[in-house]
Amino acid sequence: MPDELTPDDLQEWVSGLDVLFERVAGRFRRVEPRRQARAYLLGLLAPIERKNGWQLAEAAGDAAPDRMQRLLNSARWDPRQVRADLRDYVMDHLGHRDGVLIVDETGFLKKGDKSAGVQRQYSGTAGRVENCQLGVFLAYASPLGRALIDAELYLPKSWTDDRARCARAGIPAEEPFATKPVLARTMLARALQAGVPVSWVTADEAYGMEHKFRRFLEEHHLSYVVAVPKNQWIGTGWGGQIRADTATAQAPAEAWKRRSCGQGTKGSRLYDWALATVRFETEPGYQRWLLVRRSLAPNAKGELELAYYLCHAPAGTTLDDLVAIAGARWAIEECFQSAKNETGLDHYQVRRYDAWHRHITLAMLAHAYLAVTAAHAPKAQAAWSASRRQKSAVSWHI
Repeated sequence: MPDELTPDDLQEWVSGLDVLFERVAGRFRRVEPRRQARAYLLGLLAPIERKNGWQLAEAAGDAAPDRMQRLLNSARWDPRQVRADLRDYVMDHLGHRDGVLIVDETGFLKKGDKSAGVQRQYSGTAGRVENCQLGVFLAYASPLGRALIDAELYLPKSWTDDRARCARAGIPAEEPFATKPVLARTMLARALQAGVPVSWVTADEAYGMEHKFRRFLEEHHLSYVVAVPKNQWIGTGWGGQIRADTATAQAPAEAWKRRSCGQGTKGSRLYDWALATVRFETEPGYQRWLLVRRSLAPNAKGELELAYYLCHAPAGTTLDDLVAIAGARWAIEECFQSAKNETGLDHYQVRRYDAWHRHITLAMLAHAYLAVTAAHAPKAQAAWSASRRQKSAVSWHI
């Protein structure tokens, strides 16, 4: 809960939370879980250090965490239905025709092998291979604000190939193995079916490098800027291909333009950028590009770091437009950080698959409330600085 509130501020804050909870209250058919869900949500917003079962119970005035645990583990309610309400709430307050959907994953470090989906795997959160769970998330960012709107728990084959183990963790028998890009496409499809206003999609290379993911976006007429690895092959349009790093090595010095891709914790995120038109067939009125980002200062090895993006958008889209969308991907990192720090996204102590989804959903709901509340402040509007305006193998823009 926000610090140093006046009585009027507090009343407005609580009233706004009541309005939000009215949206989801009907998902809890019985009075007891409905009351407990509201208490859980209040606890996630409260200034307590760790938002686990014990501390949430203490914040609610319960003598033990039994009720909180029952809400997550055995009460009858569907977190995906609550996430649909969450998505509608975010769209009502932050929805904008220039909205951007952002896909990314985050890791949750865990001990042992009982938590659903846990195994030793690379975690970008830790920056190394760790024993962890991975959640794939969908965020929405617009000129009005940003929030997490959907999530899926990644289940490695070590889990889906062992149905007895899945049953012990509450994973439905019909839940198949799905790669992270497949989970991302599932969430994007849900958002599109719900009519989420969106112009762009962005994602890191784990998703951008997959042809099926990019093709899904094109089939749904979504413009995108997605990161790809340096060895990404780019079609030339004549049956040939060229690697992204090979194409970049051919860029003349005058192709590089210095641009900011948004504000970071240390000020404007400045890089040098080069844009090349990719001659590859696409639908009429659209164009493909290779966008390359180059650091201004060398790394520890004395090298300028390069990052590569494949882009697909209406013809006439500018370098500034594409750079802004590439920078918009940081919005989901900011959502992860604030949701973990402020609403306990990673504070859970549950093992079951359904319990994970329930905690994550309530933490996202609390985070969305903070995002919507912040959107009413002028500084939240000013924080969104991206512009939204709308031929060899590649032709470098000079």
